[in-house]
Amino acid sequence: MLTKNISGKLLFAVLATCSTLFGCKDKIDLPDQPLENYIRVYMPQAVNGGIITKTFKITDSAQTVIYGANYGGYGYPEADIPVTFSVNKTVVDSFNLANKTSYPVLPDGTYTLSAGSSTIPKGQLSTIPLSIAFKTKGAGAMDALKSYLLPITVATNKNQVKVNEALSTTFYVVKAQPDFNDYPDFIRTAWTIAFSSEEANGEGPNNGKAIFVLDNNSGSFWHTQWQGASPAPPHFLSVDMGEIKTLHGVSFVARQNDGGGKPNEVNMQVSTDGVTWIEAGTFNLLNNKDLQKQFLPLGFKTARYFKVNINSAYNASYTHLAELRAF
Repeated sequence: MLTKNISGKLLFAVLATCSTLFGCKDKIDLPDQPLENYIRVYMPQAVNGGIITKTFKITDSAQTVIYGANYGGYGYPEADIPVTFSVNKTVVDSFNLANKTSYPVLPDGTYTLSAGSSTIPKGQLSTIPLSIAFKTKGAGAMDALKSYLLPITVATNKNQVKVNEALSTTFYVVKAQPDFNDYPDFIRTAWTIAFSSEEANGEGPNNGKAIFVLDNNSGSFWHTQWQGASPAPPHFLSVDMGEIKTLHGVSFVARQNDGGGKPNEVNMQVSTDGVTWIEAGTFNLLNNKDLQKQFLPLGFKTARYFKVNINSAYNASYTHLAELRAF
């Protein structure tokens, strides 16, 4: 049990030095405080929101992330501080509610904690780095392309040192994903395209129309209508690939300018007959001009048709796109 006090006079002396060197307030008068009021154990991975997102390639080897505990507040521990770590499944529902997500908890057996307990040694400020190993391939592995939540919580003997409850849990959002290089782009020569709108005149003869997303030219682009009407999102492009395939994902190249209108939230639907559509998942694209490849979030689908629904764009109600591919 820690029994030392930090007096108001001591803190005033420290802060007065701060005033001299950095222009802090001239006088700060604080009451005496027990030392244990300043000392807390926390997970450094829980700082800045505590959400760590990791996407692993599907491989035979286990892949890892780091966890641990730190000592913070004042000085160094005068004795070893035992800590424990556990998978805190009770916070999954509240996390999903607060973040408007629906992540399931990562199933037992798909991960291994290197240790459920550790020690912050006397005179040190942290445990040794610990690791969580994730299984991405074979029996008992994570389902491919499915995002899971794994909350890890630290605890201590509260009679020795308390935990900073705001930094007690790290939320690992993890997903196993195949290698894009294993999935070459489909040939697009037989593709046809339908659309919600296009700018048929205002962008000139070589831009604006939906067909320009299939021309292998990132300098041309499709643009939703703005001359005569400006339809609001969602906007869509619907592709007939000409034959039934296993659709793994889609690729996007944004219009090569620096203005608004690049796709943000994108929803995918697929169909075998062009009449009945099923959901294939929703994702967000980055606001840049690079090639962006996305696996279908809900897994590989058998399809002849796919529809790209652009629910929102960056800084605009209209949208545009330079190239659309699939693999």
